[in-house]
Amino acid sequence: MSAFSFSRVLFALTMTHLLALSAHGETTKNKRPNIIMIMVDDLGLYDFSCYGYEAVETPHVDQLAAEGMRFTRAYAAAPVCSPSRAAVITGQAPARLHLTNHISNDHFAPENPRLLDAPCLKALPTETVTFAEKLRDAGYACGFFGKWHLSLSKPDGSRRVMDASTLPDRQGFENNVGGNGNGGPPSWFSPYKNPYLEDGEEGEYLPYRLANEASAYMERNQDRPFLITFWNYLVHSPIKSHPELLKKYRDKKKAGENIYYPVYAGMIEATDRVIGQLLAKVDELGLRDNTVIMVTSDNGGVIKLAYPGNPELRKGKGWLYDGGLRVPLIVRWPGHVKPKSLSDELVSHMDLYPTILEAAQVEPDKGRPLDGESLLPILKGNGGKKQDALFFHYPNYAWHGKNKLGSAVIEGDYKLYHWYNDDSIELYNLRKDAGEKTELSADHPELSSRLKEKLQRWLEEVDANMPVKNENYVSP
Repeated sequence: MSAFSFSRVLFALTMTHLLALSAHGETTKNKRPNIIMIMVDDLGLYDFSCYGYEAVETPHVDQLAAEGMRFTRAYAAAPVCSPSRAAVITGQAPARLHLTNHISNDHFAPENPRLLDAPCLKALPTETVTFAEKLRDAGYACGFFGKWHLSLSKPDGSRRVMDASTLPDRQGFENNVGGNGNGGPPSWFSPYKNPYLEDGEEGEYLPYRLANEASAYMERNQDRPFLITFWNYLVHSPIKSHPELLKKYRDKKKAGENIYYPVYAGMIEATDRVIGQLLAKVDELGLRDNTVIMVTSDNGGVIKLAYPGNPELRKGKGWLYDGGLRVPLIVRWPGHVKPKSLSDELVSHMDLYPTILEAAQVEPDKGRPLDGESLLPILKGNGGKKQDALFFHYPNYAWHGKNKLGSAVIEGDYKLYHWYNDDSIELYNLRKDAGEKTELSADHPELSSRLKEKLQRWLEEVDANMPVKNENYVSP
């Protein structure tokens, strides 16, 4: 082949490649960022070292926070897993989705309740639009790894089988590694007893396996923008740590360190290790500067620990109090987010969907309401949120059946609850009273009335399902 012919062939191949990139909105000058959305399961607000648990080693998450922005007033969409996950992936509030409780075949109401659960969907509807579907249509490779818990098994004769139409690979992801209807893993070690994850060598640790799968997916798709949705099963029950880490933290506790609960501390460090593996793969592939990484939890913690220097939050997972809703949130995007940034803006899970779409240069669907707004102005340091309040609706009994059914609104420093069991309200100043110990509604009747009306208007706007009166209730 002559030099002239070779040049023509090379030119044609180059133009073909550029046109292919252009079809997905890509150019070498304006490549859409990769996005890694990491959700930890049941992690409390203070459980990483950079948030307060200094005795546990979380160097990778701490470094991520040092290189990006750490939020101090981030809230889950709900105090339990399924509705929070639905809100993250759709940008819509659980009340609007009518998916307000953790998905299960069980019923959790206490004996002789005055109210019964509000009607609640048992799977994420296929017609909802996930961020994976939006990014897939824009040319992204979209991979799912870990806990899904947005599907439910259905009857099939004398047994139950998973409804395949509600799995991740029907919601915009091209794969599904480990996602099903389980709230927790049947086994932390191989054999996994998970039909959507092939067993590894006997004794292989589930979190490490999921990190390996996600790392391999990144490597396979490094030449195109990718979305990694890594929803770890850690630190959900069963509370069981890797033997190496369990020994490490038992030894630390014996040495006098404030470990509190060695098995749980080991699970937190395992979480950090798998996040570190993903960060290392991004660096290995030379993708650090063009990758957005988000780390959060799906709801407040289950394990109640006391951390020196941090106020104890009231209650935990399964409650609308701040212990059930406040979560860590860290975002890194080199060149866009200033290192060591700290934000006390009031943000929530619903903000992640529009944030991901805007970062990926993808327009949301017109006419489809979103209940959050993009965090990019905050992340880039050139603006704040326009929304002046956060709303929560949990009209269902948690797995423990002890919680009160209700809704809540946060506006500025104040949080108001409307409890349906007895039609009562509670008001707290979160800035002065993070532990929600001093109830203020009698001291601020006008504020309480206004916030209650604001909450009611929002519930009507999203067409929220409400608890049902128990016709068989027997007064004690």
